[in-house]
Amino acid sequence: MRTLNKEGHSITVIDTDINALQSVAGTQNVMAIVGNGATFDTLVDAGVKDSDLMIAVTASDELNLYACLIAKNAGADRTIARVRNPQYTNDVPKLKDELGLSMAINPEQTCARELSRLIKFPGAVEIDSFAKGVVDLIKVKINSSSALADKKVVECAGLFKNGLRICTVERGNEGFIPNGDFEIKAGDIISIISESKAAARLFKQLGVINAKSRNVLILGGSKIAYYLAKNLSCTGMKVKIIEADKNRCEHLSENLDNVVIIHGNGMNQELLLSEGIEHADAVVALMDTDEENIIVSLFVKDVNPDAKIITEIDNISFSIIDSLPLDSVIHPKHLTGQYIIRYVRAMQNSFGSNIETLYSICNGQAEALEFKAREDNLAIGVPLSMLNLKSDLQIACINRNGKIIIPSGKDSIELGDTVIVVTKHKGLFDLKDILK
Repeated sequence: MRTLNKEGHSITVIDTDINALQSVAGTQNVMAIVGNGATFDTLVDAGVKDSDLMIAVTASDELNLYACLIAKNAGADRTIARVRNPQYTNDVPKLKDELGLSMAINPEQTCARELSRLIKFPGAVEIDSFAKGVVDLIKVKINSSSALADKKVVECAGLFKNGLRICTVERGNEGFIPNGDFEIKAGDIISIISESKAAARLFKQLGVINAKSRNVLILGGSKIAYYLAKNLSCTGMKVKIIEADKNRCEHLSENLDNVVIIHGNGMNQELLLSEGIEHADAVVALMDTDEENIIVSLFVKDVNPDAKIITEIDNISFSIIDSLPLDSVIHPKHLTGQYIIRYVRAMQNSFGSNIETLYSICNGQAEALEFKAREDNLAIGVPLSMLNLKSDLQIACINRNGKIIIPSGKDSIELGDTVIVVTKHKGLFDLKDILK
């Protein structure tokens, strides 16, 4: 909502909880309406007939789907529903047309996919995927023994044999899109774009330990835990889930094969030690509160510093989180927001170069976007060195019919290409927006 506000959209929020509405209206420029958003009259009163998009993100999947159906019948142009129940995962795509649904979002399933990639490559702090999984933007921390430490970006390029590019650098609280003269320092967190198949070689070149995870311990039995355990167990990893709620344990046990379910409190140190947390290759904290996840992650880091530790945090408003010694942090709500923003921008630009993928990076200071070049404009067919590009912007990668190009100044963007752009400019809608 905050990003949509900044981009100048007119937003109406409907909720039955007046306190929640007052909180939102007090911090965001929105119109607040008290009522049931799944009723025809309330939606009409809210102006749904003139709306471009209705988004249903209540706690109930059924209510979200029903609200979208009613909104479509009431005149909404497009609708998005959040659908989280694993039982509906396969059904919703088949029913999209009947429901008049433009898009369904499953934050937990999306989050689990991100977690799976991080566990697969434990040397990474974060991995964002582009080009339908063919290209990754991999974030790693540079230590003093790294081959990149104290080298300029232009010098680093010579070390990479696989056509890789440094796209961003995070130093303290500041994010940079570096030019060739920018010098990498120990302690920096850098993002490198690479073909997914070259990721293992990339970690080796960087001197980053990237031993394959075999034993994974998940603390908390949420929907994310379910999707993650299902993904990991299919790859042959040994997975344990510790969950405090007995009924949830029984549900997970009935629906997950080859996963060990432990009924217990993930904050119990003795239990964690008895279940072998000291020897786990990866530990994922997915408990009910941010505080629990942070505390247990710090404990695991103390007793098993070699483990890949991933921490779920829902509240992203506290900057102090960035200063804590956490390996990797994942924000499910943030992921959902990115999907919606990507759709909204593409919706506004349906006749030109649509946004295929969008990620907020560098702690929200920059964006990585994937555009499809679908119409001729000033950015097409011109060598990149001749384009009048905006500052703090980098054309990181071109995908041309499956051929991945890490471009030089001699390369150009052609019709049909998908182009990955990294920039500190917010609100880019079209490929032509990369030009001054």
